[in-house]
Amino acid sequence: MAGPGAASPALVLALLAVATAGVGAQRATVEDPDYYVQELWSREPHDQRPEPELEPFSPLLPEGPGEEEREPRPPQPRPPTRATKPKKAPKREKLYAESPPPPPPPGCPPLGLETLKITDFQLHASTAKRYGLGAHRGRLNIQAGINENDFYDGAWCAGRNDLHQWIEVDARRLTRFTGVITQGRNSLWLSDWVTSYKVMVSNDSHTWVTVKNGSGDMIFEGNSEKEIPVLNELPVPMVARYIRINPQSWFDNGSICLRMEILGCPLPDPNNYYHRRNEMTTTDDLDFKHHNYKEMRQLMKVVNEMCPNITRIYNIGKSHQGVKLYAVEISDHPGEHEVGEPEFHYIAGAHGNEVLGRELLLLLLQFLCQEYLAQNARIVRLVEETRIHIVPSLNPDGYEKAYEGGSELGGWSLGRWTHDGIDINNNFPDLNTLLWEAEDRQNVPRKVPNHHIAIPEWFLSENATVAAETRAVIAWMEKIPFVLGGNLQGGELVVAYPYDMVRSAWKTQEHTPTPDDHVFRWLAYSYASTHRLMTDARRRVCHTEDFQKEEGTVNGASWHTVAGSLNDFSYLHTNCFELSIYVGCDKYPHESELPEEWENNRESLIVFMEQVHRGIKGLVRDLHGKGIPNAIISVEGVNHDVRTASDGDYWRLLNPGEYVVTAKAEGFTTSTKNCMVGYDMGATRCDFTLSKTNLARIREIMEKFGKQPVSLPARRPRLRGRKRRQRRWQHG
Repeated sequence: MAGPGAASPALVLALLAVATAGVGAQRATVEDPDYYVQELWSREPHDQRPEPELEPFSPLLPEGPGEEEREPRPPQPRPPTRATKPKKAPKREKLYAESPPPPPPPGCPPLGLETLKITDFQLHASTAKRYGLGAHRGRLNIQAGINENDFYDGAWCAGRNDLHQWIEVDARRLTRFTGVITQGRNSLWLSDWVTSYKVMVSNDSHTWVTVKNGSGDMIFEGNSEKEIPVLNELPVPMVARYIRINPQSWFDNGSICLRMEILGCPLPDPNNYYHRRNEMTTTDDLDFKHHNYKEMRQLMKVVNEMCPNITRIYNIGKSHQGVKLYAVEISDHPGEHEVGEPEFHYIAGAHGNEVLGRELLLLLLQFLCQEYLAQNARIVRLVEETRIHIVPSLNPDGYEKAYEGGSELGGWSLGRWTHDGIDINNNFPDLNTLLWEAEDRQNVPRKVPNHHIAIPEWFLSENATVAAETRAVIAWMEKIPFVLGGNLQGGELVVAYPYDMVRSAWKTQEHTPTPDDHVFRWLAYSYASTHRLMTDARRRVCHTEDFQKEEGTVNGASWHTVAGSLNDFSYLHTNCFELSIYVGCDKYPHESELPEEWENNRESLIVFMEQVHRGIKGLVRDLHGKGIPNAIISVEGVNHDVRTASDGDYWRLLNPGEYVVTAKAEGFTTSTKNCMVGYDMGATRCDFTLSKTNLARIREIMEKFGKQPVSLPARRPRLRGRKRRQRRWQHG
């Protein structure tokens, strides 16, 4: 492990290169005091750096060099100290590397209807069909409930279909409005969208000015179907406090319904304490931008060059289009499993259009490297005591589709699936059904164990509908003895824990806990409770679900059933406890939102990793001190076991308490002991030494001398036959 002093010059240069790329996006304006409070985020030891001055926010002007020049902003790495031989990239991978960045939305970022920065109180409408179709539901990409009921429907819908209907946004300060994005109603049963509309602005909500096209009112072309967002740029930016959409025509067989986002730059108001108090910034010098495939690889390389002693880049397989699925390992001994050191992983981007998780993991990579070099004691301890694996983009093919659409124009589902149309999130083998059917037949544990359930043969065949990305993850998880993992998803703000599949076949929602339910609930709460918004009872629900009754957590099956989820597969086939972490309402937030989303999730990402050290750990060895692989560790009262790794080491996540733990292995006597788990962080050491059974010793001795042990059941008939022959001979 290299000392920090030697790496300091390289660190300064590399940090400047990475930070310069993201400095333009390190500011986000928050409008509602009920949702946020003013905070200047800084943590040891980087809080010792001088705090940046809060400069007035300057709106982006439509003329001159604008976002088109700044948007790509690839990080500029410090040249490596030694020449590296360029590697020839696969043809399809090269296509990704050279794909141009998507055109940025014109002028200004979104005000925040989709991200909920704009509150319900800032949205007003002329009329509404009912409460569930009120103005507060007119947000871009908002989803309707399954029943499309009175409370959670999929758009604002006017109470009447005439030219006098409108929906408006109160920006609460003077704003330079530059564009409008609209969608139709999210509905399984109805087809409602607006085909044209006018735009009006006002400073007092009484006197309105209509956007003109020459001498007449400008009519903007709306939607031709209900899901694909349509952007209309204002011919000239308009400065006002209020903006109103006035539908002029709509789908013939439908009603006036729309979802929308407004693009606008709030004007600086240094004398307004309310706005200054709610502006948030970050002191972390990170690369706050969206990274395409080439830029993601480049950023990984930058981190690896900054921290070569604790990082390693490798790939776990390839996507359907042959693109490498890159992982970054962070450890004080990268490339090797250290006996007694737990393995942890983060995965993001299983759904290619849920890109916030991807960017959070890239930010986490940079942060861990920087803080390790700065000798942040907490991060140093985490890196030295944990082997961390991070896969930022599990579905790069899908991401490319979403990236082409861009932040606001990609819609809710573009890029969700793999290139061959598979949803990775529920593409794993359904082991739940195998286990539950066996339990119902009372074949457990003789036929089907409650852990390490084998993958069905049909799933392993080449003809099975299994994504290349899914097979890569399975092989990766079978190779590395992961203890804890989190897969980052988007579109909600909650942590979901297994089981994800209901046990009752006729239900779509049913609380279905695992034998480790209390441990999973704690793991989920450790993330949710340290997130800035997840457990805030005052926050608005993203779409239809209010998760506050469980403090920002939910049992996956009680939310919606999913067969073949990564969480359930991980729990039933490996030792790993896996959870799904939904990191934001907006799947693809605008680049300007990334600093705030990083602050929302940073502490949670670290705290969740630290939970891998909760419970018991130890070695299972024979009398000669050699580790015993595949030994079974059972906890009394918990119907789920784990196995030792190849070196005989194991980890068993448990909440504080006293447990009766048993270690057993084929050919060895069983050993049981009491193990206490305390409240302090750090797993309790609980080792076992197993001696071989008498039969195993006999087998070992006989094999040593080239003989097989006598099988007693086979020998008895021979002995009885010999005795009968002897009796016949004596009496004959």
